[in-house]
Amino acid sequence: MRNTKAFNEAVAETLAELARRGVTLAPATVAETIELQITTVSERLGIQVRSAWRYFDASATADRLAKSHASYEESSSEKDVGQAPMPPIDNPELALVLAGVPDSLAQTGGDLYAVIINVAVNAWMAGHIHGEDGCAGCEGSRGDVGHDWEARMRMISEMQPNITKWFDRDVWTAAVNDTGYTVTRR
Repeated sequence: MRNTKAFNEAVAETLAELARRGVTLAPATVAETIELQITTVSERLGIQVRSAWRYFDASATADRLAKSHASYEESSSEKDVGQAPMPPIDNPELALVLAGVPDSLAQTGGDLYAVIINVAVNAWMAGHIHGEDGCAGCEGSRGDVGHDWEARMRMISEMQPNITKWFDRDVWTAAVNDTGYTVTRR
């Protein structure tokens, strides 16, 4: 379906309608919404996908997407949904996660997906270590410091004394560029 002229025109029209409403969404989000919408119409009416296009309305789709986006924005801003608590700028565990990105980028040959998975797993583990000190499944897996979070932070700081450098965007970007890769917008 995505390789058809009708689909590409529907995405373009819907994005244009969203722009008129002052809403910016990723083209992939709009494409997924349209694909789901057309597939659903086709299945519910028992018709072919190409026939379901006659029921498509870019303006109505843009209205629904804009309303959904506004609803999300309103609920998020009031309750701070989606705003993860940030550790202090000198947190050793966060510094290790940041420092691991350039290394991971070089090791994976620039595979951004693998880098993101690595960061996510390391960030999850850091939260696990801090928040679940009583986890029976982690016994013996944390080295000499065991479940003592403060001792772990001291150990990390001793292993990498200049942890604050990783919180400098320019230093981090230079380290990423030194791997031979860079993330740029198309």
